[in-house]
Amino acid sequence: MKFLIVFFLLVGITCRSFTQQLVLPGTNPDPSVVKIGDTYWASATSSNWMPAFPLLYSDDLITWKQKGYIFNKAPDWADYYFWAPEMTYDKGRVYVYYTAHKKNGNLCVGVASADKPEGPYRDHGPLVCEELGSIDGFPIRDKNGKLFLVWKEDANSAGEPTPIWASEMNEERTALIGQKKELFRNDAGWEKSLVEGVSIIQHNDYYYAFYAAAGCCGTGCSYVSGVARAKNILGPWEKYPKNPILVDTQNWICKGHGTPIEKDGKFYFLYHAYDRKTSAFTGRQGLLQEFTFTKDNWIQFVNTKNDTLTREKILIDEFKGNKLNDIWQWSVFQDVKYQMKDGVLRLSALHSPSGSFIGQKILSDNYTATTLVRTNESTGSAGIGAIGDVADMVSVFVRNNQIEISKVRDGFESILGIYEIPHSDSVFLQMWVRDLYRISFLYSLNGKEFKPLNETPVKATFLPPWDNPPRAGLVSKGNLDEQAVFERFELRQTITMYSGKIILGSRKSIILIISAIALVIALFFIGLFFYKKKKRKKMLVKQADEAELELTN
Repeated sequence: MKFLIVFFLLVGITCRSFTQQLVLPGTNPDPSVVKIGDTYWASATSSNWMPAFPLLYSDDLITWKQKGYIFNKAPDWADYYFWAPEMTYDKGRVYVYYTAHKKNGNLCVGVASADKPEGPYRDHGPLVCEELGSIDGFPIRDKNGKLFLVWKEDANSAGEPTPIWASEMNEERTALIGQKKELFRNDAGWEKSLVEGVSIIQHNDYYYAFYAAAGCCGTGCSYVSGVARAKNILGPWEKYPKNPILVDTQNWICKGHGTPIEKDGKFYFLYHAYDRKTSAFTGRQGLLQEFTFTKDNWIQFVNTKNDTLTREKILIDEFKGNKLNDIWQWSVFQDVKYQMKDGVLRLSALHSPSGSFIGQKILSDNYTATTLVRTNESTGSAGIGAIGDVADMVSVFVRNNQIEISKVRDGFESILGIYEIPHSDSVFLQMWVRDLYRISFLYSLNGKEFKPLNETPVKATFLPPWDNPPRAGLVSKGNLDEQAVFERFELRQTITMYSGKIILGSRKSIILIISAIALVIALFFIGLFFYKKKKRKKMLVKQADEAELELTN
C-alpha cells in the first residue's frame, strides 16, 4: 500500500500543468507562432534594433533557440518601427506579415516570404498604408478558402477610435482586393483608447479573435486582452460579455498581443507581458498559457499557481569567427561597421554623443557586464554601457590611460567623471546594474581585482524607450576613421523564472512521467523483494522454533 501511495504521489507531482509559463525571457513583444512540419517557429517585435525580427524554433513550445533573423537589413521602403511579425505557413510557403514605418509616410503592414522558415526572406513591400497608419496584420482563410488580411487602423495616434478592418487579399500577397470592412472597434469602457493585435483561430462553427486593448507599453502600461467571435470572417462579430479575459496577476502585468496555437489536442496562447517587479527594464516577455473552449462556445484561460526559480545565467562572447553572434543587434538609425578576426572585434567609431554601439537583450534588472579592451590597438574611445537608444545611454569609456563616465539623455552628453589610470596594453571595464538601473562602473588591469570608479551609482531610470527595454552593449566613439578593439564580453544575470516548468503533452513532460513511473515500479519491486525476504526469514525462524519444541518434547 505504501508503494502505491508513493506511486500516485510522484505521478501526481509530475503531471501538474502550469500553463502561464515564461518561455521567451527578455524582450519579445507581440510574439507570433506557427507550426511547420514537426517544428514550431516564432518571431517577435524588434522595433528600432537591427537585424529585425528574430527567428526562433522549438519542438515543444517551451525551449526555444534562435536561428538568425527575418531581415538582416531594413527593406528598401521602410526605415524604423519594425513591429508585430505574424508568421504563417500556407501552401508550402512561409509568409511574414509585419508592421514598419514607411519612408516619408506612416505605419504600414508589409509582407515577406520564404521557401523555408529559416529563410532567406524576400520582401514584397507594403500591403496597406492608411493615412493614420496601419499595423498588426493577420492573415486568415475563410471556410471557402478565401484569403483575408485583418489589421488595425492606428487612429489612436490621432486621438480617434481604432477600427479593426478586414479585406480580401490576392494569392500573391501583393495587393488587397475589393472594399475593406470593419469587424469591430474600441467601444467598451475597459478597452480605453484602442484595440489591436488581433489573431484569429477557427474552432467548430466559430472564428475567435483574440485582441489586446488599452496601453501596451512602458511603466504606465494598462494592457489587457479580450476575445470576440463570429461565424463569418466579415462578421457580425460579438464580444465576450465577460471580457477582459487576460488581466494582471501576481507576477505578470499588461498581458496581450499574441497568437493561438494547437499542440497535441490542447490549445495555447503565446503572448507578451511585463514582469511586475522589473517592468519596462526587462521588457515585454513571452508567456505561454493554455486555454479551452467552453460549452457555450467562448474562450476560457486555464489559471494555475506558478513556481518561482532564481538562477544565474552567464554569457561569454570571445568573438570567434568573422560574424557577430545572433544575440547582438544595433540601432536601425546607425550604419554600424565592424570586423571580426583573430578573436577580436574591431568596432568602427561614430562621432556622436552615443557613438556606434551594439547591444544584446538583458533578462534581469540585476546584471554585471564586463569587457576586455585592447587599449594599445584602439584608436577611438572603447566602452561598455547600458543602452536605451541613440539618444539615451549610460556608459564608461577608456582611451589610452584615461577613463570617463558618460551619460547621454535626450541626445545631450554629460561627463560624470574622468579618471587617470596606469598605462596598460589592455583594460577590463565592468558595469554593475542593480535595483532598476542604479549603475556602478569599475576597471581592472588584470581581470581579477576591480577598482570602483563612481562612488554614487548613476540613476538611469530614464533609459527605457516606451516600447523596448535598455540593452547591455559595447560602444565605440570617435572620428569615423577610428575604432575600438574588444577581445571579450561577459554578461552575468540573476534571472527569476515564474513557471511550473511542465506542460502536459510536451516531450519533457512525457520523459519525466515515464521516468517517474519507471522509478516507482523499480521501488515497488525492490520493496517487494525485501518484503518477501523478510517474510521468508520470519517463516524460517518460526519453523526452527517449532522443530526445537518437538525435540524438547
